[in-house]
Amino acid sequence: MKKALIIVDVQNDFCDGGALAVPGANEVIPYINLLMEENQYDQIILTQDWHPANHKSFASNNNRKIGESIILNGVPQFMWPDHCVENTFGAEFHKDLNREKVTHIIQKGKNTEIDAYSGFQDNNHFMKTGLDDFLKYHEIQLVEIVGLALDYCVKFTCTDAAANGYITCLHFNGTRAVNVKPDNGKDAIFEMLQKGVTILG
Repeated sequence: MKKALIIVDVQNDFCDGGALAVPGANEVIPYINLLMEENQYDQIILTQDWHPANHKSFASNNNRKIGESIILNGVPQFMWPDHCVENTFGAEFHKDLNREKVTHIIQKGKNTEIDAYSGFQDNNHFMKTGLDDFLKYHEIQLVEIVGLALDYCVKFTCTDAAANGYITCLHFNGTRAVNVKPDNGKDAIFEMLQKGVTILG
């Protein structure tokens, strides 16, 4: 069975000191590096938030406060600080992430009008990123997922992987949650389990 490791959004803006730092984010990087060192994957894929500066998910572009919600193209949209703006330091992968074995990079969130948490598609399910096509082309059947953040991009990447028919495993030690609300991370785990995602210790 061919398997892939999908590393979600380990970018400077989500790590310590970043514009949208996930608590404990830097702790997952050594774990992810060890996974790549100790396991044999047929493909190792990075997803990368890659927003234009005028992205509609940014509070600054809507005259809103960070943490507010609006309806954007028919779906609720949390208002984030500006983050992972294309071609900026914040959008770059963290320097401590070992990228020697990476075979493919998927950029997401490039459409100004629609956010994209999942590595597979935007939040409105209008546009696919090409990740599913890439995995199917390489006959991947099992995906292991790590990265940032558990309660947003990791959760939606996991549930989309399961929905697309992949055996889907999340490495719990390889992710951290934003926890805008204290139980968001716990709720994300419960939702993933309900949708057929296996949680690895």
